[in-house]
Amino acid sequence: MLSKLFESLYLKVFISIVVFRAKSVVYVETVGKSGVIDTFEESFDTTGVDAKMYEYISTHLSESPFYYISILDKSLSQGACPSCSSKEMSQYFDVSSSKYICYAKSWSSYTSKLDIHSLEKEYSKIGLDFIFSPFVVLAKFFKDKIDTNMAMFILIEDSFITLSVFDNSELLYAQHLDMQHHEDSDELLMQENDVDDTDLEIDDIDLEDFDADELDNLGDIEDLDTVDDLDEFSDAKDIDEESEDKSDDLPIKEIDSFNEDYQRFLLIQGAISDFYKNEKYKSQFIESTYIADGVGVSGDLKRYLEEEMFLNVYVRSMDLNVEVCELAKAELQ
Repeated sequence: MLSKLFESLYLKVFISIVVFRAKSVVYVETVGKSGVIDTFEESFDTTGVDAKMYEYISTHLSESPFYYISILDKSLSQGACPSCSSKEMSQYFDVSSSKYICYAKSWSSYTSKLDIHSLEKEYSKIGLDFIFSPFVVLAKFFKDKIDTNMAMFILIEDSFITLSVFDNSELLYAQHLDMQHHEDSDELLMQENDVDDTDLEIDDIDLEDFDADELDNLGDIEDLDTVDDLDEFSDAKDIDEESEDKSDDLPIKEIDSFNEDYQRFLLIQGAISDFYKNEKYKSQFIESTYIADGVGVSGDLKRYLEEEMFLNVYVRSMDLNVEVCELAKAELQ
């Protein structure tokens, strides 16, 4: 009781960290009796804790003895499963090497102990009070829909896709998908399947290697002996050059966005296929999809899902740092 009274005399400082592909965003809220007093946000070109980030966080920590630092779990080995029973959970992941938390007495989110240890070590300079699963962030964000719908719910980060299927609060399926790993796999596959064509250079042909009869036969080729045929080749060249000119006019940012959204679509498509075919899950037909957009995807992803998979797609923008901060505040209530 006395500690609560003492605590009420001070501001509370909530700091949330979200790690992106090549940067970290730090969000700060100072909270008093009447609610949020001020907010701050800063981006740093690091995926760990560098000197600038450490100084920035330390400055805010000095404002109050009551501060709480949270991070969105960036572990590769994480996921969620439709059970809180350790016996049943073992069907979905290695329980002995993982840390897991039961959510709503219905389903669990988990992360490997090794990844958690690495994360805590990486941020040991500042300390971590909470490590939040993106599955929990997604469940909180779409709680109004998850409680009353059978649908697929997706959180989009720049490097990850967190995907789950709920039927009226019951988790049916979950996957944490790594964009970077998917890109590397695609590149490797393309390299392995690439057939080396033999390059034939005109300069390498020595006419002295042909005898007179063979040279005469070369003149008998009829496919290219008319002006019309030559015009066709000329037209084709013009079309190719015109296409290249148009593609050159596209901003690099738009091309990158198109490529990433198509990769996201392929990952989501693969996860849905797994949900339908995998006997571990109680698969049902998915009609609607709710996307929490944490990075600002283009409209292409929505279009792919609607046109290729005939889904009803609804997109909500999400500020990941704010959502992580809200979870920390909820933990202290």
